[in-house]
Amino acid sequence: MRLGRLLLQLLRELADENAYARHLKARAVPHSPEEWRRFSNTRLAAKYARAKCC
Repeated sequence: MRLGRLLLQLLRELADENAYARHLKARAVPHSPEEWRRFSNTRLAAKYARAKCC
């Protein structure tokens, strides 16, 4: 049972669910499709704005 919870937490972290929950809490906004889109676009923009060498 403990391993299952650990695996579930890991999957939530990898899927950005935990980050999204922290985003909602920090901004005190409810979940909505628009907020998810804003969150996703911000994360993707930050990810691809960083240049990679070679």
